[in-house]
Amino acid sequence: MPRYGSVEIGGTKTSCVVGSSPDDLSKLLTISTTEPVETLGNVIDYLRAESPDAVGIAAFGPLDLVDGRVGVTPKEGWSGADLVGPLRASIEVPTGLDTDVNGAALGESRWGAAQGLRTFVYVTVGTGIGGGAIVNGETVHGLGHPEMGHISVRRHPEDTYPGICRLHGDCLEGLASGPAIGARFAVPGEALSGADLTTAVEIEAFYLAQMMRNLVYILAPERVLVGGGVSGLPGLLDLVNRRLVGELSGYPGFPEHDSGFVVPPGLGYMSGLAGGMVLAERALDQAT
Repeated sequence: MPRYGSVEIGGTKTSCVVGSSPDDLSKLLTISTTEPVETLGNVIDYLRAESPDAVGIAAFGPLDLVDGRVGVTPKEGWSGADLVGPLRASIEVPTGLDTDVNGAALGESRWGAAQGLRTFVYVTVGTGIGGGAIVNGETVHGLGHPEMGHISVRRHPEDTYPGICRLHGDCLEGLASGPAIGARFAVPGEALSGADLTTAVEIEAFYLAQMMRNLVYILAPERVLVGGGVSGLPGLLDLVNRRLVGELSGYPGFPEHDSGFVVPPGLGYMSGLAGGMVLAERALDQAT
């Protein structure tokens, strides 16, 4: 059975495993995401020692999926960084690349909470907000990849926060990401309690339910999975599900939207790494 190397490159940390499934993995390597040469050098050293048959990379964006490079990003030193070339040159195995959210979606489709679904969306709500869409079993790409965190939403009537997005101010990411919560309340979301926690959950659900409505009307997914640190706020996903019912106002009328349409990922923190293995498998299939 082939062994697949999976690399998940995040803005803060980078993780690597090698195996054939989430139940058959080498020891997890987790390192800080510093500058590209150092980070990728550590990844290459790990993969050389493990000798995978192919490698899949799920990385923060924006990404140029044609050239295998990071696009223009606020992550210092990473704009234009070549993610695929150094691995292919050093390890000499087929290498696949996609966004971290598309990777997580692929992992959840194979082994997690989206098994058996043909069309669904994986959303992460944390330092940023992003979404990976699977439509008829394939990830969605066009001129680039979707940037779901930057959609426009109407403001909560009691929310005076201007928004943290450096590009759009009060887009979804600007109003509902982890840093937006921290800026409103002067503490991270996980440190909130009492009335502040109740308010934060209410505001988050208000914005995320609008996102879910837009996804329902544009992509008609069978389910939406929501991961990331903010998704763990107590009661948040339950409230998003309830608010979505109101957002849809009975249209298009599918009973699936009435409860349990928005769910947590089945693989937890392993979603992206599992997806990296799927990307590696696909790269190997294309090479043979």
